[in-house]
Amino acid sequence: MDKVVEAVEMTKKEWEEAYSRTQEHIKAIQLYGISREERNPNSNSLPRLNGLAQDGLALLSSLHFKLDLLAPQLPTDDQVQSATALLQSWKNQSHNLRLSLRNANLQAKANIRKAAQEERELLLGGGGESTIRRRNLQTKAGMTSAAESITDSLRRTRQLMVQEVERNATTLATFEESTGVLKKAESEYKGHRSLFMRTRNLLSTMQRQDVMDRLILAVGVFLFSCAVLYVVSKRIGILKLQRKVIAALKAGMVGQAEIGQRAGADGINLPQVHENAVHEVDIPLEQHMHDEL
Repeated sequence: MDKVVEAVEMTKKEWEEAYSRTQEHIKAIQLYGISREERNPNSNSLPRLNGLAQDGLALLSSLHFKLDLLAPQLPTDDQVQSATALLQSWKNQSHNLRLSLRNANLQAKANIRKAAQEERELLLGGGGESTIRRRNLQTKAGMTSAAESITDSLRRTRQLMVQEVERNATTLATFEESTGVLKKAESEYKGHRSLFMRTRNLLSTMQRQDVMDRLILAVGVFLFSCAVLYVVSKRIGILKLQRKVIAALKAGMVGQAEIGQRAGADGINLPQVHENAVHEVDIPLEQHMHDEL
């Protein structure tokens, strides 16, 4: 079972016990002064009963506050809604107990006035019984006054201790909540830090890859330019060679035509020359032929 659920169940149990005890104290206040046994100095006095009832109400308020802190921490929405409804019910019960305590005090005062009237009638009746009764009342009054003073002092001390415990519980709950928030922030910071490191490594890798790509591209462009220049230079040399050959062929044909005309004029028969015949062209041996790329 979850720790929060266990704490809620323990709070419910403590509430039931404190509520039952407070109801008993309120009932005792309501019946105070009816019987002679309650007027005995050894029995609980009215201020002491009121102090116990007030302590019970303070404890119920503390338990109500504790459940109010634990309710939002429950694991499921149904449990949270159930705890919220229970808080409202406890609030109504505490209000009813305060009203009952007020009515019980009014009833106790009425009982005390009635008992005092009866005592007065007995004292005024005279006789030995009246004298003994007066002495007992004086002794009881002194003892009751001392007991009430001690009870009031203890009740005030207890009330201060309860308030201090409530303050400490609130402070501790605040510290625990702050500790949880800090732990959550620390875990988130660690997650972001690892993400930042991975991002930084990726950026470094991308920068190195960018530099390598630039170098490869520059080398490729340089090699391509060299190849183009080489092809263009070779192509221009072949074109020059072709032009020289054509010019030599044309020069040979023109020379033969002139020789033929001169021979005809002189009456010399020249052998027949075919137009499709390829003339021999003297090409310098130093010039090398290159294939076209």
